[in-house]
Order: sequence, then structure tokens, then C-alpha cells
Amino acid sequence: MTIRLNETALRHARSLVRDGTVVRDERDAWSEDAPNAEEENAFIEREGWTEYRHWHLGVDDDENDETKGAYSFPYGDFRRVHRCAVISLESRAGQYDHDDIRDAARALLELIDAEG
Repeated sequence: MTIRLNETALRHARSLVRDGTVVRDERDAWSEDAPNAEEENAFIEREGWTEYRHWHLGVDDDENDETKGAYSFPYGDFRRVHRCAVISLESRAGQYDHDDIRDAARALLELIDAEG
């Protein structure tokens, strides 16, 4: 399993933040704000796997790209970037030595806070 930074998703997230499509919430809110499996499935059905991929900073090229297992480190709810999601994924990426994802999340968090 080799998870790498999804550069396309990072560009998407930055664009959303610059457009003000962000929820400036606190760290613990992500457990309530994160899409559940039903919402994820509905999004995939409606928008497809490519769009689903755009909402995750981690991608595992060893996995089938039409499975949820290929994507990790979500940063939003398929409409908006959530500050709490970025905080959470930065911490998790650091715990699992995904330094490029951690660093990208940190920079994204700085952008969120600067735009606020």
C-alpha cells in the first residue's frame, strides 16, 4: 500500500478555499460533518469516481481506482472544504508518515486561516 499526495485534489481544495467554499469549524466537528457511507455512495452514483477522487488528498495507486479503498484523507463534504477535516487529516497523515500529505494539509490549513 503506497499512498501518495493527490495533487489534483489539492488544487481543487485550494480553489474552493480561495472561492470561500469553506466551513471554518473546530477540530472535533469532523466526526459529525464527514459524509457517511450512504452519502458517499450517492455522490459516487451521481458524480462518478473522478469527482470522488477530487475530495481526497490521499490516493493509493495499488488499489482499484473505482473503489473507496483507493482514496484516503478526505477534506470536505463534497460541497465545501471543512477546516476540521483538514486538521484531522494533517494529524493522521503525520501519524502514518505520509509527510507530503501532512505538509499539504498544513499549507491548506494556513490558506483557510489566512482567507478567513
